[in-house]
Amino acid sequence: MKDILVLKFGGSVLQGGEGISKAASVVLRCLEKGYGVCVVVSALKGVTDELLSLSKKINPNTPPDLLDEVLSMGERTSARLFADALMAKGVDAKFIDPDSEDWPLITDGRHLNANPILEETRELARRKLLPLIEGGKVPIICGFVGKSRDGKITTLGRGGSDTTAVVLGNALDAKEVVLLKDVGIFSSDPDKVRDPIPISELDSEEALMLSSGGAEFLHAKALAYKKEGMRIRIASLDEYAKGTVIEGGSVRLRIEVERGPITMATIVGASGEGMERLIEKVREEGGKIHSLTMDPKAVILYLSGGKGLMDLIHRESVKKGHGKAVSFFEGLCSVTVKGSSLETSPGMIQRVTQPLAREGINVYGLITISSSIRLFVRREELDKVLKLLKEALPFEIDLNRKG
Repeated sequence: MKDILVLKFGGSVLQGGEGISKAASVVLRCLEKGYGVCVVVSALKGVTDELLSLSKKINPNTPPDLLDEVLSMGERTSARLFADALMAKGVDAKFIDPDSEDWPLITDGRHLNANPILEETRELARRKLLPLIEGGKVPIICGFVGKSRDGKITTLGRGGSDTTAVVLGNALDAKEVVLLKDVGIFSSDPDKVRDPIPISELDSEEALMLSSGGAEFLHAKALAYKKEGMRIRIASLDEYAKGTVIEGGSVRLRIEVERGPITMATIVGASGEGMERLIEKVREEGGKIHSLTMDPKAVILYLSGGKGLMDLIHRESVKKGHGKAVSFFEGLCSVTVKGSSLETSPGMIQRVTQPLAREGINVYGLITISSSIRLFVRREELDKVLKLLKEALPFEIDLNRKG
């Protein structure tokens, strides 16, 4: 079998005939190197926004299923144009949209933000796309678009072509999924900071945290479908073999536990002054700070380990004038729910906390950071908390315990 590349071309690089022809040349060069290639295309730049705007003008209350049909037209047009560009270069290409008998991507029935069903997609991709690729043909798949089990057109949400490419890469056991965009990944947004630094590599969790925090280089949902050993490369059209490589497996919803014991220290009357020195002192004494939160009248630390930490905190905060008083609550542990599913599931905090509230379990701290929700609960209630969370979260959970 050939090594397979999935090449996804974003709308930002599919601008006019010249842009499409240049993208087609990248495919040709990959074929000449002996790779099997599957192409995923977004709509041409601006087309999806135009279709959405026009639909809203015609009817502000367009039914979601009809709106999915309308929005899918951008990618359908791109696939046909890209196939034409490849054929003009002598490449045996075939565009595949949801009406094609070779369509592989099956989703749930959630319109405008559907989720791929991986196992069904994998079976279809291997049965329908793999023989085409092995025979030297290049299938061109509409990104962003799916088809439900009952045959309805669905769309995957903003940035959904990234998800299409990663799902197909997973299904085809691709060596690499290359997401070709107008720019690569930098240490920050070039429009917001001066002299950002190009990033050569990230792991899956780092990529998820950046994309969840506002960086728009990758649709966060896509990382849920990344398989171990399959690279994701984000690159520009001019340097398609370079860019940023994302390694590691999928970032599935999982629960991590730190048994502690963890102590909650509340410093009232603290403004945050002196906290840097306090943190340094805690670490010098062998303590670990799990989290720190601040509001205008207090600082709350969650910490464990070390010796004499309570006296140390009192000395470094109250006696040095950085707070009025300190209280301590001992015997806690932390439970962290994390993963890319948090970004695509509204109401996730309620799903995590409501089952606990119904059972009278108090939460002594709740912290959300990017793609994670961390709870601090009593150690003696941990097993009950884990049981409730596993019942409440409708996802596959990897339970990792620490400490």
